[in-house]
Amino acid sequence: MKIRWTIAAMIGTASSMSGAQPADPDLGRNLAATCANCHGTDGRARDASATLAGYPEKRLLEVIEEFRSGRRKATIMHQLVKGYTPEQMRLIAGYFAAQKN
Repeated sequence: MKIRWTIAAMIGTASSMSGAQPADPDLGRNLAATCANCHGTDGRARDASATLAGYPEKRLLEVIEEFRSGRRKATIMHQLVKGYTPEQMRLIAGYFAAQKN
């Protein structure tokens, strides 16, 4: 019985590592929550960081790619964006685009 649970856990881990995401309607919001420290809850920054709420999705994805490639300089964004898959970045950008500024 213990072996079956171990195998099931390994399969679950492998599935999550493959990039397959569950059909969670809140996934974009949940992923975007990691941006709250700098960009504020729901993308409304309170300091010098950019407000992302209402930012056009296409342009946000372009800026993210600029950070990822190093064309746009940053203190931390160039490292953070490399931790997300393209699909996760689309979900995050879509979430912020849908927020009211």
